[in-house]
Amino acid sequence: MKKVSELSIFFPFWNEGKNLEQVVNKAIPVAKKVAKSWEIIMVDDGSSDNTAEIAKELESKNLSLRLVSHQPNRGYGAALRDGFTNARYNLVVFTDGDGQFDFSEVTKFLDKIENADIVIGHRKKRLDNPFRHLLMNLLKIWDLVLFGFYFRDIDCGFKLFKKEALDKIMPLKSEGAMITTEILAKAKKANLKILQVEVSHYPRIYGDQSGGNLRVILRAIRESISLWKELNLNYGRN
Repeated sequence: MKKVSELSIFFPFWNEGKNLEQVVNKAIPVAKKVAKSWEIIMVDDGSSDNTAEIAKELESKNLSLRLVSHQPNRGYGAALRDGFTNARYNLVVFTDGDGQFDFSEVTKFLDKIENADIVIGHRKKRLDNPFRHLLMNLLKIWDLVLFGFYFRDIDCGFKLFKKEALDKIMPLKSEGAMITTEILAKAKKANLKILQVEVSHYPRIYGDQSGGNLRVILRAIRESISLWKELNLNYGRN
C-alpha cells in the first residue's frame, strides 16, 4: 500500500506494565512502513504498576514516542479522550494496549479511510470470557434501542479516524466504557460515513480485564442515559 502522509497512533494503558513495551515496539516498524510522519502516544490511565515508568523510558529513547498520563485512574473513556486530544496528525488510530490486537492490520483500515470518515474493526473471533460476549450482545441491543444504530462489534478497541471527523463529534464526555457508544452515536448524528473491517483477536497473556465488573457496567448505564439526553435535548431531533 502507498504510505499515508501522517498518522497519529495511540494506545490506552491501565496497569499494562507487562504488555506496554511489546505493544509499542511491535507498532514502531509498522508505523514506519505505513506513514511518512507518525507518532505513538502512550496514554497511562493512572496505573498503579510500573506502566508509566516503562513508557517514560521508551519515550526517552525515541522522539516519535510520547507519554500522556493522568492521575488517578479515570477509565477507558478518559484514556481515549486524552489520546484524541493529544493527536497531532490528520489520521488518528488507536488499539487497546493489552496486546490482543495485531497492529500490522492497520493497513486494512488505511485502505478504507479514503472513502470513509471512520473505520472500525470487528473481531473475527472474540477471545474473551463468555460473560463479556453476553455484555457485547446486550450492548448491541441497548444501542439499537436508544441510539438507532447497529454495528457488528461496537466496542472493538481498534478504530481509525480522520481528524476532521473527530472534530465533528468532540467534545466526548464518557469516562468509561460507553465512550465507544458515544463516538458512534455522535458520528451517526453528524452523518459521518463509517466502514467496518475484520480484525484478528488474540488472548490476553498478561494483566486482568476490567470491562465486566459491576462498577464498570453501572457507570456505562449511567453514561448511556446521559448521552441519550444530550443527543436529544442539546442536539435536538432531526
